[in-house]
Amino acid sequence: MKTIHFIIAAMCSAVLATSCTPKADVAKTTQLTTVGNPFLPLWEHIPDGEPYVFEDPDHPGKYRVYVYGSHDNMLTGYCGRDQVVWSASVDSLTNWRYDGIILSVDKNANGQLLNAEGKADVLYAPDVTLVVDADGHKTYYLYPNDQEGGRNGLVAKSSRPDGPFEVYNWSTDNPNQADGVLRFDPAVFVDDDGRVYGYWGFENSYAAELDPATMATVKPGTQIVENLVPGRYQPGKFRFFEASSIRKIQDKYVFIYSRWTEEGEFGLPTTNYTLAYAYSDRPLGPYTYGGTIIDGRARDVNEQGDTIATATVSGNTHGSICEINGQWYVFYHRQTGTNEYARQAMVAPIDVRVEQGPGGKVFISEGEYTSEGFSLAGLDPLERHSAGIACWYTGPKEAVHEWPDNTFYGSYVAAGYGSDDNFDAPYDLRNNTNPVVNNTDGSIVGYKYFDLSRIEGRKDVQLRLCLIPAGIPGTIQVMAVRPWQSQGGKPLGTIELRADMPQQPTELTVALPDLANLTGKQAIFFTFSSPTKEQSLCTLENFVFE
Repeated sequence: MKTIHFIIAAMCSAVLATSCTPKADVAKTTQLTTVGNPFLPLWEHIPDGEPYVFEDPDHPGKYRVYVYGSHDNMLTGYCGRDQVVWSASVDSLTNWRYDGIILSVDKNANGQLLNAEGKADVLYAPDVTLVVDADGHKTYYLYPNDQEGGRNGLVAKSSRPDGPFEVYNWSTDNPNQADGVLRFDPAVFVDDDGRVYGYWGFENSYAAELDPATMATVKPGTQIVENLVPGRYQPGKFRFFEASSIRKIQDKYVFIYSRWTEEGEFGLPTTNYTLAYAYSDRPLGPYTYGGTIIDGRARDVNEQGDTIATATVSGNTHGSICEINGQWYVFYHRQTGTNEYARQAMVAPIDVRVEQGPGGKVFISEGEYTSEGFSLAGLDPLERHSAGIACWYTGPKEAVHEWPDNTFYGSYVAAGYGSDDNFDAPYDLRNNTNPVVNNTDGSIVGYKYFDLSRIEGRKDVQLRLCLIPAGIPGTIQVMAVRPWQSQGGKPLGTIELRADMPQQPTELTVALPDLANLTGKQAIFFTFSSPTKEQSLCTLENFVFE
C-alpha cells in the first residue's frame, strides 16, 4: 500500500512584484494543514463519492473514511475505465491517502480480453457494502456500475475495503455477462437483521430486496419495487433523477439522490445539480420527501438581492452522507473547466436529527458550498492555497449551461491534472492547482472561509497573490465579508494590473492593514475591474497572507 505525505512548498520572495517560481534559497517546506475544498488533490477527479467509515485492516481497532467514486480520467466523457479509492484516518481528515486502483474490468470469466482493443469497461458511480459473517469475517462488495451491456449488474468483492476487488457474479451461461439485477447508479444496504436491499434508476427509481446468497439478484419470492420515489416527470416534490444512495440512521431509512429541481425553484432555472433526501420507517418505503442537502450552484444573492448561482450554474452531482466522529457531512462533487468531465470531490458539514418511532421525521440541514472542506474552523491564511479552491466565481453576466458544456462570461475554475509526480508530491503547487481563468471586468472570485483569528490584530499583514497578467489594464480589489460594500463588504486593498506587465507567473504583494479589524471566520473576495470589457485581466494561480 502506498502512503503519501502531503508536503507543499511555500513560494516567492517578499517583494512587490516577483516571479512565482520558487528559488532554492528562499523556498521553505511547511505542512499544509488546511487543505480546503475539494479535499483531495486538485489533479484528482473523483466524482460520485460514496463515503464509508470502515476499520483499517492494517491497524485493527483504528478506523478510516473510504471514498468510493467514479474516476473522471477520460477527459472527453464521463468517468473512466478504472475505479480507485482514497482514504483518511477519522482523526486526520486533511491527510488523505491514495490507496490505488481497486477495479478494472477488461477480462471475462475465463480471463480472456473482453474486446480486441483490450479496453476495460467504463465504470460509472459505484457503491460498496460490508457483510460480516458469523465468524466475524468481513467481505466488502463493490457495485461498480459497469456501463457495458450484459455487465450492468456486475459485482466484485474483496476482504479489504481498499481492495483489490474481483468480479464474482459472472454468468454461467455467458462468460462475458454478469448475473445481477442492479442497473444505473446502484446503491446496496445490509440491514441490521442481515437482509439486503438494492436501489437504482435513471429518471425513475427502483428498489428490491436482494438474495444474500448472491448479493446481486432479487430475493426469491419478492418483486422489484418501481417508483420507490416519484421520478422527474411525475407530480410531487421528489423529482428523482439519478444517484441513488441509502443510509440507515437510528430507526429510519434515508434515501439520498440527485433531484431535478422545478423551474424557478429557489429563484433559479431547473437543474439536476442538487442532492435531496427522503426518509421512511421501512427500507422499501413508502418514503417522505425531506429536502435539499446540497446545491452545487452555491446559491447566494447578488448586490440587488436576487438569488444567483455563485459557482458553476448547472451540472450533475452524486454523493451521500456520513457521520465521522459525531459530525455529519455531505459528500458531493463540483464541476471544473467548461464541461462535466472534470469533476472533483467536495464535502460540507450538515446537521442530522431523527425523531424515532413510527412516523418520525428526519431533519437534515442544507450544507453550505465553501472552500473549507474539513477545516471547519476556516482555512489557515498563513498557508499558501491554490486559487482553484474558490467557492464563488461569477462574471458580469450569468454563465450559460447547454449540456454538457458551460459558457462563462467571467471567472471560472479551469481543470487541472498536475504533472508526472502527482503521487510523489500530491499537494505541491505544481500539481495541486486549478487556475481561475477568464477574470473579466465585473468578475468576482471568493473563498469561504479563512480563520482570521490566526492574524488577529496585525497591521502588517500582506497578501501575496501569484497570477499571470494578460496584458489588460485593470484592478483587483480585495474584499472581506461580502464582495460589495452595500452588503457590509470591507475593502482591504487594491492590486493594479498594467498592460505592460510580462505575461508570465508573477507575484504581486499588497498591504492589508485593515485586516487587523477582523477576526474569526471571514470570506475573502477578489473583484475585477477594467475599462476593457469581455477580456480576461489575468489567471489566478495561488495566494497566501503573511
